Amino acid sequence: MNLKQQVMSGGFYLALRQGIGMAISLGGVLLLTRLIGPENYGLYAGTFGVFWYVQTVFQMGIEVYIVRHEGEESARTHHQAFTLLLLLSVLGVVCAWIGMPLLQQWMKIEGFAQVARMMFLALPIVFLAQVPTALLERRLDYQRVAFIELADQLIYYVVALTLAFQGYGVWSAVIAWWVQQIQGLVLFYWASRYRPQLCWEPALIKEMLTYGVSYSASTWVWCARALVNPLLVGRFAGAEAVGYVALAIRLAEVLGFVKTATWRIALSALAKFQGDRGRLIRAVNEGMGLQVLALGPLVVAFAWVAPWLMPQLFGPKWIPVVAVFPFIACGNLTNALFNMHSSALYVLKHNWAVTLFHLGHVLLFGGAALFLLPRYGFIGYGWAELVAIGSYVIIHHFLVKSVGSPNYGLPFIWWGGFAAALFVYQLGWWTCFGLAIVAFLPATHKKLKEYIVSIRGGKISGSTAC
Repeated sequence: MNLKQQVMSGGFYLALRQGIGMAISLGGVLLLTRLIGPENYGLYAGTFGVFWYVQTVFQMGIEVYIVRHEGEESARTHHQAFTLLLLLSVLGVVCAWIGMPLLQQWMKIEGFAQVARMMFLALPIVFLAQVPTALLERRLDYQRVAFIELADQLIYYVVALTLAFQGYGVWSAVIAWWVQQIQGLVLFYWASRYRPQLCWEPALIKEMLTYGVSYSASTWVWCARALVNPLLVGRFAGAEAVGYVALAIRLAEVLGFVKTATWRIALSALAKFQGDRGRLIRAVNEGMGLQVLALGPLVVAFAWVAPWLMPQLFGPKWIPVVAVFPFIACGNLTNALFNMHSSALYVLKHNWAVTLFHLGHVLLFGGAALFLLPRYGFIGYGWAELVAIGSYVIIHHFLVKSVGSPNYGLPFIWWGGFAAALFVYQLGWWTCFGLAIVAFLPATHKKLKEYIVSIRGGKISGSTAC
């Protein structure tokens, strides 16, 4: 297969894993949230949001360095990354424990400190799985990655639901998460055949951290989004509201499985185009359309059936999720339209450009949430998502300056049709007019055919491979 076919095939495996995972996750979340309730789920989700941010900060982008560094694979590079991640994980645990009283005082969510301490003890396990995972992604071996991630997801829900039925509450999710991390660690080392060793080479450490800090700075800023729910929603609306927002976010993420898969493979695939700006911009165009067209129908369909589906499946306690889901889904859909922009800039090592965009986005989002949450309750989180859409002008500017202007025509039409249709219950059924245009547009059918042929490894007549 040529590179495009290899990328599409690898993306297909990830998308297939995400699709199967979507079914498992929806069923698992449905049962788990019914068993432990909004308050316990909000406590777990809020704690995980803080953990995930600390994990992102202390990883320093080392796993991405492994995926993207030029040249052949080097054992010394892998061993040095392993050693650094081990040290950084220990530092992360110490810092988290020291800062725990301040977080507990700010959030005012009962039980946060106890749950958070238990989760942060697993930080070394999470970090040490990064090297073998990065090796598999560098090799574009997404078939094994998909298998392991699916196995991890299965074990999580098996353990969580078993314990939840026995009345363990929030601890059913925490213990299941621990089991998931341990299994993932073992399987990734088995699949990658990597055998770690300690290593200390100052020149290599400097190279890793120089790249890692510039990459991680943008990631740290962007991932601050994850803190808005536990730190702001939790403070102004309570643990139950954190649970509502967390479930809406989770549902949007599950439905966006193709978006997740294509972004992950983009970091590996776009690195092949670093010296060819023409192919790079064509790859961005392909990615924009694929992500929007794949995500839009799923989130719209769910938004339409949610008022009936949520109380039937999750129970009447979870009905408030229906109100905030369209806003979060619209934010995710907009991110899908611009997701490849960030990937392309990362490939060109314009990491600080991405950081400035992330900073603008988080300031808009967090500032709007801080203003709106005390006035409108947890729905203010949704309105803040819409306010933050304005920040995508920044990433467009940097892409045009560095690579060239992508062709927004067809992807923007798709985005507009799907975005409007999300708010059918808020604005009326007239918002479906744009969706009808998307469905009957000949260009939509043509693009769908191209994507299907690429995934199957065939050739597209008259098209130019990216």
